[in-house]
Amino acid sequence: MSSGSLAGDDGAALIGLDLGGTKIAAALVGEDGTVLARHTRPTPAGSGADAVLDALATAAAEVDPGRGAAALGIAAAGVIDPRTGRVTSATDSISGWAGTALAAGLAERTGLPVACDNDVRATAGPELAALDAEHGSLLFAAIGTGVGGAVAVDGRMLHGAAGIAGHIGHVPSLPAAGLPCTCGATGHLEVIASGPAITAHYQRLTGTAVDRLETVAGRAARGDADAVHAITTGAAAVGQALGGLANALGPDRVVVGGGVPRIGALYTDALAAAFAAELMPPLRGLVPRAPLFGHDAAVLGAAALTTSLPLHHPGALR
Repeated sequence: MSSGSLAGDDGAALIGLDLGGTKIAAALVGEDGTVLARHTRPTPAGSGADAVLDALATAAAEVDPGRGAAALGIAAAGVIDPRTGRVTSATDSISGWAGTALAAGLAERTGLPVACDNDVRATAGPELAALDAEHGSLLFAAIGTGVGGAVAVDGRMLHGAAGIAGHIGHVPSLPAAGLPCTCGATGHLEVIASGPAITAHYQRLTGTAVDRLETVAGRAARGDADAVHAITTGAAAVGQALGGLANALGPDRVVVGGGVPRIGALYTDALAAAFAAELMPPLRGLVPRAPLFGHDAAVLGAAALTTSLPLHHPGALR
């Protein structure tokens, strides 16, 4: 990671936590950005917010048994407002998660100051830090079981009202017209472009049940026209949306990560072609790129939150 020192003011290490619907990842991150210790454990997603906060605190203790860390950063699923430290909105993938006092609850359990943000924005943080320009701009998309995103303009990550900035899965998409979205609206990008959405599209086209995206990708590789159509429709929808957002935001770099692009060139080529077709002349030549950072990006980005976002201290809940 090229963002320089991550340590607290006293040179102590930092803890980074990445909370997903199925797994919690924790890391102790040293002053030079090196991961000193790692721990993973299942997310008790069906047991309520308190159980999730308890599990997060346990994960933090596992990587820092000597309690030497200066602060803790948490990258969490849901719409997260870093200023209030609360989960302002969430799906039911974690029971009772919406409204949770995430930062204060973790600070109370760990005794550490806590910074928090949405998991995709935290993952995009190292990508922003790696830009050559001091005031670089970034458009980041994560295409997996959902469609998430992050936007940074002139060197600053945007959070917006209630922490909702960057949720590109909820922009309108013509191929998704009429399809219900998890947010309660219809016709959003996520319901045509996520992994489950591509699988569901294939099932609508064929009337055949399939278990997962990789099955659809395998059939596409064998020449199944409906599988090819489902994949390229989802990919083109992402490319079109990102191209329009690029025109609005003027990014120096566009990054597309998540599990869905890993199915191969059929997907990435369709996305890139649709993206290029939307660009205004000054942006022609801008190409979506794969992430620079691997599986540690989220925990590294989470640890770095403590150096750039408000810290919530123990005692706020008393």
